[in-house]
Amino acid sequence: MARRCMHGYVSGQVQGVGFRQHTVTEAERLDLDGWVRNLADGRVEVLFEGDSDAVGELATWLETGPASAQVSAVELTEQPLQGIAGFIMRR
Repeated sequence: MARRCMHGYVSGQVQGVGFRQHTVTEAERLDLDGWVRNLADGRVEVLFEGDSDAVGELATWLETGPASAQVSAVELTEQPLQGIAGFIMRR
């Protein structure tokens, strides 16, 4: 199966609502590798790679996130594969 890597930013009410932890849970469920972190400007940054279909599923999930979040925008760009193992929450 083809592998893809995406990097991007999620804007809206996405900090202080469990967005990062829920992203880790979703990424692990989809067997994706990468990371997620909060930015000082209030956005969440994410990088994830794995099976193309699973990458698409997480990209779609990021558009709404957990019920506690209010996503206003998702900006994702295709990136070269990073060779990351596991999915972590960065500080």
